[in-house]
Amino acid sequence: MAYTAAVITISDKGSRGERVDTSGPALCAMLKDAGYEVVHTAIIPDEKEVIKSEFIKCADEMGINLLLSTGGTGFSPRDITPEATLEVIERRTPGIPEAMRAESLRITPKGCLSRSEAGIRGKTLIVNLPGSEKAAKENLACVLGALDHGLEMLLGSGSANCGEHHHHHEHKRKSPSMDEWLKEAKADPSAAKIGMYLTHNGVVRQTAKEKARKINENAEDVTGMFFDYDEEKVNAAIEDAYKLEGIYYIRTWLNRGNLEVGDDIMYVLIGGDIRPNVVDALQYLVGRIKNECVIEQEKR
Repeated sequence: MAYTAAVITISDKGSRGERVDTSGPALCAMLKDAGYEVVHTAIIPDEKEVIKSEFIKCADEMGINLLLSTGGTGFSPRDITPEATLEVIERRTPGIPEAMRAESLRITPKGCLSRSEAGIRGKTLIVNLPGSEKAAKENLACVLGALDHGLEMLLGSGSANCGEHHHHHEHKRKSPSMDEWLKEAKADPSAAKIGMYLTHNGVVRQTAKEKARKINENAEDVTGMFFDYDEEKVNAAIEDAYKLEGIYYIRTWLNRGNLEVGDDIMYVLIGGDIRPNVVDALQYLVGRIKNECVIEQEKR
C-alpha cells in the first residue's frame, strides 16, 4: 500500500494570493513519483495557531502518514513554523533536519541558517522544509529514501531492520523504447536534413560517484538512488541545444523517484547533419541536464 501524505505551504503572501506557490506542487510531484498518495494540500498564513490547527487536523482527524510543510523556517519575525511544530509533535526526530542541514551546507554556507524541525504526532511524521522550491526539493531528496522506512517502523511493530531496503510501494516510470523513438524521428519532417542520430542512456550504477571519479577509492557501493529534475530547466537546456550548429531533432526522457541499481535514469536522442555536430550537441545537452537540472541522491 502507498503511504498517504499532505503538503502544507506556509506563506502570508501565498495565502492571500499575492505569490504563486511553486514549492508545494514540486514537493507533491516528488512524493507521487516516490509512491506516496498525496491526499491533502493547503496554503496557510504564518500564524502559529493556524499552523498548529492544520497540523493537528492532518494528524488526528485525517490520519495522514507523512506531513510536509514548506516555508517559515528562516529568521524573519514571521517565520514561526518550527515553533508551531514543536508545540504539536510528541517526539522529535532530530536526525531528519540534521541530515537536511548537512546537505544544504554542501551547497551553500547559508544552509546552517535553516531552523527546520521534524517529529512524530501519533502515527504521523511531520517534517519542515524551506520555502524556496530549490531548497525544499534538495532537502526532501536527501531524506526521502529513508522516510518510508521510518514510517514502516512508526506504523508497524517497530522491529524492522534498518539495514534492509524496502520497496513495497515504489512506483517506477516505464522506460521508452529507443527503436520506437528512432522510427518516430525518421518519420519527422526534420529527417531529410539529418545524417546521424546519437543516443545516450544513463543508468544507476553500483559504483559510487566518489569512487568512479577517483575522489574516494573506499566509497561504499550504491544500492539505489533518488532522482528528480526541474522540467523548466530541462526544457531551457533543450532549447539552447537546438541553437547549436546542425541540430534538427531532440528528444529526452528522465526518470523520477526511488531507483535501483540498473534502472534507467535518462534517455536522450539527438539528430543532426554531421557526426561532429551531433557528438558536441549530445555532450552539451547531457552535461547541462546532469549539472544544472537534476537532483541525485545516492543510497548506501
